[in-house]
Amino acid sequence: MKRYVLALLLLNLITIGGSSQAFKAIADDPPPLIRQEMLLVPGGSFIMGKSPGPGPGYVDDPVHRVKVDSFLLDKYEVTNAQYYEFCRETGHPLPEFWGMDVFYCGLKYPDHPVVWVTWVDASNYAAWAGKRLPTEAEWEYAARGGLAQKNFPSGDEMDSTLANYYGTYGHVLKVGSFPANGYGLHDMAGNVTEWVYDYYDKYYYLDSPTDNPTGPPIGKTRVIRGGGWRSGRSCNSCWFRQSLRPYWVDMNVGFRCARSIDQGKTHQE
Repeated sequence: MKRYVLALLLLNLITIGGSSQAFKAIADDPPPLIRQEMLLVPGGSFIMGKSPGPGPGYVDDPVHRVKVDSFLLDKYEVTNAQYYEFCRETGHPLPEFWGMDVFYCGLKYPDHPVVWVTWVDASNYAAWAGKRLPTEAEWEYAARGGLAQKNFPSGDEMDSTLANYYGTYGHVLKVGSFPANGYGLHDMAGNVTEWVYDYYDKYYYLDSPTDNPTGPPIGKTRVIRGGGWRSGRSCNSCWFRQSLRPYWVDMNVGFRCARSIDQGKTHQE
C-alpha cells in the first residue's frame, strides 16, 4: 500500500467518524505514559517457515532450521501514548493521520497500537528507547511461543477470540485484547502487522545463515510480519511474509521493539 491511501477510501473512512485533520500540534501536557514491559524470549533452535521448498506452490517461506540467541521483546505493540512521548521529546513528526478517530490514532486512544509509521520512524523510536527492531527470525521464533510448526501463536486454529483479523472487529483494538502466547507476548497474530529489521528477499531463506540470520545486506523493501485487522486470516500466520518500502505507511502496520541481552538502555518507557 503506497504512502498515501486512495482518496476514495480515505473519504469513505472519514464518514465513519473522526477528524479530517492529518496532524495535530503536540500539547504541553501529555497523558500518563503507558509502561511497556519487555519479556525474555529464551534462545533456541526452531523450524522456520511453512513451504516445503522450491517447486509447485512454492512461495518465499521454505521450511528450514534456525537458531536464535536469547533476547528481550516488547510484550505489546508500541502504543499511541508511547510513540507520542517519543515525538514530544525529540520533535519527530507525528504519524500521517494522527488525530483521526477512524484510525484510532491519537491521544484519545493511548492504549491502541500506533499506526501510519514508516520503518524509519519505527527504527528511530527503537533507538530513542534504547532498543532495536527484531529480526525476522527473532520475530517468528517469538510469535510461535514455543509451539513447533504451528500455523498461529495459539496453534493450528485461530478465531476472533484469539486475534483481530479481517472480517472480525473491523478496526484496530487496544493492545493486549487477546490472550498471550507461550512466551507471554500479546498480539503476535492480528491487530496490526509489525515492521521488523530485515530487508526482504523472496529467496533469502533458501541459503540463509543458520544462526541468528539478519536478512540480506541490501534491498528495496523491509519485512512486515504478523498480519493485522486488515489482513486475511492466513496472513496472520506465524510464517507469512510481506514487505513494504521503508518510507511507506499503512493503517494496518505498527511495530514492537527488541533488545539484545547485552544491549544498553537509554530511555525508560
